[in-house]
Amino acid sequence: MKMTWVGSISRSSWRPALGIALGLAGSVNLAHAAYPDRPITLEVGFAAGGPTDAMARVIATEMGAELKQSVVVDNKPGAGSNIAAVQVARAKPDGYTLLMVAVTSAINQTLYAKPGFNLSTDFEAVGLVGTIPSMLVVNPQLPVNSVQELVTYAKANPGKLTFGSSGNGTSIHIAGELFKSAANIDVTHVPYRGSAPAGAAVVAGQISCMFDNVPTVAPFVQAGRMRALAVTTKERIATAPAVPTMAESGFPDFDVSSWYGLIAPAKTPPEVIATLNNALQKVLSRPEFLERMKGMGVIVKQGTPDSFGKFMKSETERWAPIVKASGAKID
Repeated sequence: MKMTWVGSISRSSWRPALGIALGLAGSVNLAHAAYPDRPITLEVGFAAGGPTDAMARVIATEMGAELKQSVVVDNKPGAGSNIAAVQVARAKPDGYTLLMVAVTSAINQTLYAKPGFNLSTDFEAVGLVGTIPSMLVVNPQLPVNSVQELVTYAKANPGKLTFGSSGNGTSIHIAGELFKSAANIDVTHVPYRGSAPAGAAVVAGQISCMFDNVPTVAPFVQAGRMRALAVTTKERIATAPAVPTMAESGFPDFDVSSWYGLIAPAKTPPEVIATLNNALQKVLSRPEFLERMKGMGVIVKQGTPDSFGKFMKSETERWAPIVKASGAKID
């Protein structure tokens, strides 16, 4: 059968026209494939209900709305959050698997003989979310009202005082070890399975003192069941303006806070990282989000992927000698 050409399209113009049509079809397909085009998983290395999980769920909801895709939180606790970190490090670098990283991962680089991941090389930084300051608290029956009085009492009673933590190698434990070293005092570490039982032990007078996140201990301080001696940030915090800083208390280099951020597997495309960071910065600037974070004791921090990457590297390097000095080690 002989084909007849109609209209204004000639044989000579048929191939270019077909090329244009295919090009347009390709553009449509690319548009449909623009990131993100399916749900994103946000891995959390801690059990549901803790501060990291609570923050992750707020972030997931807000970023999901910004990206117009669901961001689903997946809790994978275990090995001090290493299980989730290893899974994300090995995930496909396409932006669909992220990790809510915390200061724990920086500490674990030295604490664990084989953490299973390298925080500096196995991930791409997306952005810092914020920090939660800690507070040094004591049992109210202890005859001290300041950090210096605690140091004086500890030196007069070597080995008599104890400090609690949420477990060996946790940021709470390492903060206590840092204080012991800086103050040159003999205080015995007593690890617990979580900060809640450690806090209960302080209230009961079973241990003398501990460092813990401000939102966790604030209710006990307000009720008079703990006495706050100092906060661990460089400046006083809005939620406890009457409590001095460790710097004001004679320890100018003592700056310890829990921090949280988002990271992706190494080799995630720069444009995907940029999209995620852009969405994150918009979320972090919303007044309603800031108010929710304030209620959780979080000091929101904005920044670029590059600045967060450098921050994580510096934190890993900063905690390494402190962990080694503490003697804490997990094989």
